[in-house]
Amino acid sequence: MSKTGGFNRTLKVTVGVVDILIYHLSFVISFLIRYKGTIPTFNYSAYQSVLPYIMIAFLIINIFSGIYILYNKKFVDMFSISLISQVMMSFFIMAMTFFGRWFAFPRTIVFINLIVSTLLLTLWRFIILEFYLKKSGTSRVMIVGSMDSCREAVRNFKSSKTRQYKVTSVAFNNYYENIVNNIDNIDVFYLLDFHSIEEENKMLSYLTVNNKRVFLGTNFGNILRINNRIMNIDDESLIAISKFEIAPENDAIKRMIDIVISLIMLIVTSPIMLIAAILIKITSRGPIFYKQIRITKGQKEFEILKFRSMRIDAEELSGPVLAQAEDPRVTKVGKYLRSLRIDELPQLFNVLKGDMSLIGPRPERPYFVDQFKEQNPYYYLRHTVRAGITGYAQVYGKYSTDFNSKLKFDLLYIKDYSLMMDIQILFQTVKILFDKVSSKGLEEELTNEEIFEDINIYE
Repeated sequence: MSKTGGFNRTLKVTVGVVDILIYHLSFVISFLIRYKGTIPTFNYSAYQSVLPYIMIAFLIINIFSGIYILYNKKFVDMFSISLISQVMMSFFIMAMTFFGRWFAFPRTIVFINLIVSTLLLTLWRFIILEFYLKKSGTSRVMIVGSMDSCREAVRNFKSSKTRQYKVTSVAFNNYYENIVNNIDNIDVFYLLDFHSIEEENKMLSYLTVNNKRVFLGTNFGNILRINNRIMNIDDESLIAISKFEIAPENDAIKRMIDIVISLIMLIVTSPIMLIAAILIKITSRGPIFYKQIRITKGQKEFEILKFRSMRIDAEELSGPVLAQAEDPRVTKVGKYLRSLRIDELPQLFNVLKGDMSLIGPRPERPYFVDQFKEQNPYYYLRHTVRAGITGYAQVYGKYSTDFNSKLKFDLLYIKDYSLMMDIQILFQTVKILFDKVSSKGLEEELTNEEIFEDINIYE
């Protein structure tokens, strides 16, 4: 059994280079199709003159789309990401032909290339994914922790897309002894809980000496260890814990990006917003827009703006209720507005105003914020940054994820923030618009017997 953690750097570079060659080949084929077996020198020279810019953009879009991270991919993901990436590339090339009049590039080539490149790249990536799955094999995982934490972890593993990791054992008690007894039968140890710091050090030392892969749960203590500075004072080496905040210089750049992108998106999506407004008005009574008090940076209250997707009497009897995957209060038009995230578009005005960012923790209502703060003392930390239209939790979590799990995503985002992370989340947001399964999450509640079926239990 291979214990490879993923593609190594050399192989990733090789795959990227082959991607570029295939993309170039797709253009050549598109020229041959368009001009029936011949390639006009004038048009092809125009393509060659901008080839470096096209390939740089192609590589950047591929990297940020996450196409080279394969451990959690299925074949359908390779197709959907390839298609979305090629659509974005087509828009980029169309923009080049519009603004660069010197670029004598037939627009029909762009359309033909969209089809040809998507097919060729998808086929190539199917081959790569199949090779990756065979090369990496399936790693056996033991989850170590309390019954409740193990139950949720096993549930998530079983519902995930990954075929690289399979939970074969769980240990509810006597953690160290159970690890020692299973050291030769397990490839990855996922440690969720410790009875003491001494036990934690003992387990980690033992697993390190035995060269075993270790996963740690995202509890608050482990999140604190992320993105910290190492300092030296005379002979003393220490780790300086970073705060849960975005550095002022990064925050200023983030704000400028928010303004520019939200302005562009308002212009581009204005026809969609107009159609949505008309449909809401003619299909249900009530206002087009929906305003609600939410909490953002510094626990400041603001009015969030959305297209109304629910009946106007949605909470008259129930009071404040969190939205659900299948919410009976949603109107027929609202169902489609939500599934395509069109109801969120008016929040671009909140971004321009400065109450929100494009990327950040989703803003909650004061009613629920007060409840969550009572249940989790670290909940206030998510308000050290502006609330966002989309975020780390929305991209990598599920629609039905509880607030504690979403909080972990939010704290990870703040603690390990970078501008590159924001770009990656934007790209992934486009992808999940087409991934309805992941946005819904699990609909059914499984019993302990079903969750721990075919898994060795140690106590």
